[in-house]
Amino acid sequence: MTHASSHSEAADVAVVGAGVVGLAAAWALARRGLRVLLLERADGPAQGASFANGAQLSYAYTDAMAGPALWRQLPAMLSGRDPALRPRLSADPQLLRWGLALLGNATAARQRRNTMATLALALESKAAMDALLASHPIDFQHRVAGKLHLHFDANARPRAQAMIEAKRPFGVRQRWLDAAEAVALEPALAGVRGMVGAVHSPEEEVGDPHRFCAGLLDVLQAGYGVEARFSFDLRGAHRRHDGWRLVSADGEALHAGRLMVCAGIDSHGLLRSLGIASPLMAIKGHSFTAPCGPNPPSASITDTARKLVFCRLGDRIRVAGLADINDWDAAPDPARLAQLVALARASLPDAADYDRIEHRWAGLRPATPHSSPVIRRIDDRLLLNIGHGMLGWTLAMGSGERAANLLLDMP
Repeated sequence: MTHASSHSEAADVAVVGAGVVGLAAAWALARRGLRVLLLERADGPAQGASFANGAQLSYAYTDAMAGPALWRQLPAMLSGRDPALRPRLSADPQLLRWGLALLGNATAARQRRNTMATLALALESKAAMDALLASHPIDFQHRVAGKLHLHFDANARPRAQAMIEAKRPFGVRQRWLDAAEAVALEPALAGVRGMVGAVHSPEEEVGDPHRFCAGLLDVLQAGYGVEARFSFDLRGAHRRHDGWRLVSADGEALHAGRLMVCAGIDSHGLLRSLGIASPLMAIKGHSFTAPCGPNPPSASITDTARKLVFCRLGDRIRVAGLADINDWDAAPDPARLAQLVALARASLPDAADYDRIEHRWAGLRPATPHSSPVIRRIDDRLLLNIGHGMLGWTLAMGSGERAANLLLDMP
């Protein structure tokens, strides 16, 4: 990938990371008139967790990972009997600290608080996305698909209804459907076994995150003078009296007045090099993309029992799922991918042509124990925009706006 034209003077802000979070932050900063330098280790945008994730823009469904149900899941998780959630146990103090903090958030009150905090950011993100697309209609297979969260537990309805009511004051439209109503709305669910009902979120959206990132990068370079430096493997961030000196693995040095860290799971190592405690844990997920099967869903589907999502992108189906906690290796695991395909077949056997899978992928989600990102100014020259977990695609645009305002000390 070619670079944009270089600036002769130091950038106002260097954004580390050119995934969807970093690009959204660059957009928010450049729109405010700042000279932005975008740094990325990979050779193009959105090569990490943004590349082939679940593709759902889940503005209404922001439920925190930690809640009372986590305690019931622990025995199966720790014994390896839960195919979807697997911790990779180790003596790493980071895992112990993060795990204890996660369990500390596994109460009904904290789950509700964390969910509502993330929901507020998600709604800001939707507004920011709408504003961007109104001025720059990027083509990324974007559509309002609606979403159905499938439930298989007979006791699920009261808990789901309580969360629906909690979100209603925010203007969120959701309702509980019994199994027959869900099938009437989405005929692709006709073969689902054991479903007791579903939560329907009619305004949820979908879109290809990689295509979005490529399109937004074009907008930033062509219209806002953003300089993007790919294959820049940042190995040293050194404070100077006038900002930062940023050094790559091959010795190239760049300068910027301020630094915004948006590097996904790579933020963990960068923060440690700066002497800053990291709240992040790698949660590895997998996805595959295949042609549509004989009965593909039009709506986005989340199977809460198997913890996987189905998202239709044109004539293709993206299926994503699995959560391998403390797995820091981004390479796809063939055995886990085979499990994902098996889970998808069991859930919606006619959704995809499972014998003609075109693309297999894995990515590392940078998760916090409370499931909300950390958008925090360390000082006048350093800001964190990290920890978006499974909702980076959903939260990126709102996070960029918040981070830009915080960096500039704006309300």
